[in-house]
Amino acid sequence: MALSYWLMKTEPGAYSFDDLLREQSTEWDGVRNYQARNNMREMSRGDLVLIYHSIGPKEIVGVARVSNEAHQDSTTDDTRWECVDIEPVTAFKEPVNLATIKDDDQLTEIALVRHSRLSVAPLRPAEFKHLLSLGKTKLK
Repeated sequence: MALSYWLMKTEPGAYSFDDLLREQSTEWDGVRNYQARNNMREMSRGDLVLIYHSIGPKEIVGVARVSNEAHQDSTTDDTRWECVDIEPVTAFKEPVNLATIKDDDQLTEIALVRHSRLSVAPLRPAEFKHLLSLGKTKLK
């Protein structure tokens, strides 16, 4: 099965990529948007995720991996809300800020630009690879 690629947004004051690096795993809980939830339902173990800090310097800061597929969000008893678990892969060598993303002709179609409020969104493989390149980051 081919990998899929995603972008997840977080407020670094609530949960940052550094928190993920320290904890080594987290449940990506608290998402209360149906489209974002549906995107998490589409995720498979091993899919790669770019982590975007949505407050402060708005920038992609790291890569994570889906470690557990969609399951009940532990922050609610409402069975409509599900989440995935992720684990860190690597920090970006150079964060990629929103202005750079918006100015890049290869990234005009990504959800971060077109649907800026969506907190969990798919990326095309070429977009994922291009963002890694912009961040001067290579995966092993």
